[in-house]
Amino acid sequence: MCLITFAYKAHPKYSLILAGNRDEFYGRPTRKATFWSDENHPKILAGKDLEAGGTWLGVHKDGRWAALTNYRDPSIQIEDPPSRGDLVLNYLKSGQSAMDYLDDVAPVADEYNGFNLLLWDAKNFYHYCNQSKKVTLIKDGIHGLSNALLDTPWPKLSSANHQLHDILQAEDLDKERLFELLRDDNPADEGDLPVTGISKELEKAISSIFIKTEQYGSRCSTVLLIDKEGGIDFTERSFEPCTTTIKEEQHFYVKPG
Repeated sequence: MCLITFAYKAHPKYSLILAGNRDEFYGRPTRKATFWSDENHPKILAGKDLEAGGTWLGVHKDGRWAALTNYRDPSIQIEDPPSRGDLVLNYLKSGQSAMDYLDDVAPVADEYNGFNLLLWDAKNFYHYCNQSKKVTLIKDGIHGLSNALLDTPWPKLSSANHQLHDILQAEDLDKERLFELLRDDNPADEGDLPVTGISKELEKAISSIFIKTEQYGSRCSTVLLIDKEGGIDFTERSFEPCTTTIKEEQHFYVKPG
């Protein structure tokens, strides 16, 4: 994922409301979200990066889930690193609690290029970044994550969080409004752009919630809802390259327990 906005324990029906976009090169092969029965992991629901084998967001039928964003800093690049998508997949395969898994990840975190990891184990919810080396217990409220530290107020993340706040004011949650938020392709004003070590032109091009460039952009949007009984509602929409035209949609509901 490259942008995630989420509300934790901020709604009368849902413990978690999450909306996120995965941005990637259009040519990178990807499998749509499904249960991983062919890989002998039938309780894992996730999309798959067919180039490296991992995933960016996934859930397990036991109630755990994880999501990943890259940390943008072109000056820090590791030669031949392991795939960051393995961090999500290995957690879902492990059966561990979030904190136990992070205890295992921390000693090897520097082997990876920069990443942010969100982990939920149905009891606790954590953020970890291998650049800050800090584990954060997520507090109740609205939060966001892009290609910097948790809640770094990049324009697109601030906009996403504000839009999520407005959506939560309605009596009934409208999932379509969450997808509408994720389709927002308005770029940030130049004066508000973050400085991350890439050109101003590129920074502008990828400053919107939904990215559309010639070779790279928002490949899919995911809305993840976890109700207070532990039921998981997972919807993924994938798009035609460089457009907000829906190519496919997958929807799954995982019963609690």
